[in-house]
Amino acid sequence: MNRPTAFALILDRARNGVTPSAEEARTLAACDDLAALTATAASIRDRAFGDAVSHSRKVFIPLTKLCRNVCHYCTFAAPPQPGESAFLSPDEVLAIAQAGRKAGCKEALFTLGDKPELRYGAARDALAALGYGSTLAYLEAMARLVFEKTGLLPHLNPGVMEPEDIRKLRPVSASMGLMLETVSEQLMERGAPHFGSPDKHPAARLATIAAAGEAAVPFTSGILIGIGETRAERIESLLALRELNDRWGHIQEIIVQNFRAKPDTRMASAPEPDAADHRWTIAVARILFAKDVSIQAPPNLGGDDLPALIDAGLDDWGGVSPVTVDHVNPEAPWPHLDTLAEQTAKAGKVLVERLAVHPRFAIEAERWIDPALRAGVIRMTDGDGYGRSGDWSPGLTQPLPRTEPRHPLAHRRTPARAALQRAIARAEDGLPLDEGEVVALLRARGEDFWRVCEAADRVRKAVSGDTVAYVVTRNITYTNICSYRCQFCAFSKGKLSENLRGRPYDLPLDEIALRAREAWLRGATEVCIQGGIHPSYDGNHYLRILDAVTSAVPDIHVHAFSPLEIWQGARSLGLGLRDFLMRLREAGLSSLPGTAAEILDDEIRRIICPDKLTTDQWLEVVGTAHEVGLRSTATIMFGHVEQPTHLARHLLRVRRLQERTGGFTEFVPLPFVPMEAPMYLKGRARAGASAREAILMHAVARLALNPVIPNIQASWVKLGEEGVRLCLESGANDFGGTLMDESISRAAGASNGQDMPPDRMEETIRAMGRTPRQRTTLYGDAPEARRLTARQVYGISEAWQILRRSNGHGEDAR
Repeated sequence: MNRPTAFALILDRARNGVTPSAEEARTLAACDDLAALTATAASIRDRAFGDAVSHSRKVFIPLTKLCRNVCHYCTFAAPPQPGESAFLSPDEVLAIAQAGRKAGCKEALFTLGDKPELRYGAARDALAALGYGSTLAYLEAMARLVFEKTGLLPHLNPGVMEPEDIRKLRPVSASMGLMLETVSEQLMERGAPHFGSPDKHPAARLATIAAAGEAAVPFTSGILIGIGETRAERIESLLALRELNDRWGHIQEIIVQNFRAKPDTRMASAPEPDAADHRWTIAVARILFAKDVSIQAPPNLGGDDLPALIDAGLDDWGGVSPVTVDHVNPEAPWPHLDTLAEQTAKAGKVLVERLAVHPRFAIEAERWIDPALRAGVIRMTDGDGYGRSGDWSPGLTQPLPRTEPRHPLAHRRTPARAALQRAIARAEDGLPLDEGEVVALLRARGEDFWRVCEAADRVRKAVSGDTVAYVVTRNITYTNICSYRCQFCAFSKGKLSENLRGRPYDLPLDEIALRAREAWLRGATEVCIQGGIHPSYDGNHYLRILDAVTSAVPDIHVHAFSPLEIWQGARSLGLGLRDFLMRLREAGLSSLPGTAAEILDDEIRRIICPDKLTTDQWLEVVGTAHEVGLRSTATIMFGHVEQPTHLARHLLRVRRLQERTGGFTEFVPLPFVPMEAPMYLKGRARAGASAREAILMHAVARLALNPVIPNIQASWVKLGEEGVRLCLESGANDFGGTLMDESISRAAGASNGQDMPPDRMEETIRAMGRTPRQRTTLYGDAPEARRLTARQVYGISEAWQILRRSNGHGEDAR
């Protein structure tokens, strides 16, 4: 077999998921077919990372530029200078970090020389004056200061360390890094770049990287090319790193950094590697590390053709600072993030922000992140483990921002984009999607995000035209005492409650009836009745509630009782679900709110509501209700601990049930409101859906459920008016209900109000150029008498208050 054929076989196997062995990898040193290498690498990268190319918005903190090593290409390290401080002071460190935080950074990269106190008396004296015995002890304190005062996640590059050093620094660092640079010991010889630099010995650096793996520290490493090593030595360096990662799984990215000659160094006249050599090395690195590790090249060192680096298999640009220079390469300014996004788009990719810790490590935070930092990492992530964009959270009064930049994409037929376009086309045709297709829609970013939203809006227009429906309703939450301990709930109260926001209450039947009469007086067609699972209630109490309401207001639609309440009520009476649901229907129950669904995937339910209904039980309750003639809504609560895969499974399970029963009237995405939720306060949940995720959930629901569920509702309580408008432009067609009272979201920290009058809803709808329609629960037109009453009486409080006083009730009744 001749050599080109051998290369072709290795590359073909790599494209099909077989990573080259060490022996095969070594033969690639002689492969000069750059086109074949880069095409193979790009194929592997596309399969692993799709169209995302990540970066971290960071601020550089050069804690000290003193170093005991004397690398012959380095301008970062410098000897002590008269009148200059050997270390940044705590105030200087904090000022840099605060500037980074103000500029939107999430990472604080600490750069420093290796153990300068071992070489310089000035370093020892400065540390003593600061009150520390070593550079690493001072670094530990400053990293803790930055995190506690700014929330930025420290990434530490302190050089060679002992295992004990790593263990001490782990609680103050989300990740660490150390460039291997090379395994070539010839570069340690006299006259070579690393002569006189004991910390550059390959064995010492590999030992540090191994110790980081043993300590479960997400780690960045890489190689420096063009300093005198051969291509074969580059491959040996990559193989050494791969061996460590195969053992510990801790290397999150490999940097392929190209040497840049700098004035006033011994290598000022040394030749730099050319662009083709850089791309060759990036491609080989990608092929050797396949899908498990990101491959990075600094964009400020990448020359004029950054898309070519992406085409070579790169998926990460590393840290880019809007505040500080690259202190290691100060002559090379960072590209502006908009420019970097445009260059990335020229390669058909989308620039995505990540944290100091890469997505898979953020998702597995329990394993990889020290408890001291874990909450900070989780709260900064989105459902894919990337950095959460913006400060908006569901329930806040600040407007939900328009999200996702639009950069024209070249290479529109990338594999991921072609799959996305196929999923959109199938959804628009009303064909069922598979899990992977729904996940692709949920992961859309940049221009692809807008493509999904626009497709969803086309489907919305075809299904419901330009009409936006709403219902005049009142929420009656009859008790907040609950025996369940759902980790997302800040509403329920009782001796098992983990968060008491407000007093426990239990409304008497006459108060429930009064509230239903008040709702009717104000033009409502519906009351929505739900509550906690009170430990003393049985199914008869739910029947008594129905009797009280229907006796007081015979014509009102009673939309009541979550599937959890139905399940508990049936069990408490020893009845089957069908029998209990028939009793409820005969007592006046008109339809069910499809709440208590959260995420219909037991992997997530075991985390957020382990003692609640299972997925199959929820589907059984709702399916049985549909079979006995009771319609229901369907909901999803997202933005906490789930990932897109779980959302896709939920949507597909809802669709399958609808195809069987046809009983769902609408689908309602409910973004998790985090502020007072126990699992958020404990640092175990994200800060709710990001703006992108909130809008996209409505768009993807429209596409994934087309045509079986015709109505997608947006929650103004969770999203605010601006958020609802954005969702109505992205597939939603329903404004929800006026509510009159809303307590569950507000208990969790929502601030968008408890009541939205019909006139205000209609004004918002008309401002969009849409036509408002007051509907019934089951999507018929509201009767004319009800519409007139809602407009004439809804905002008038006198009759309501008179009615309350005549019955001896006040607002304290709850």
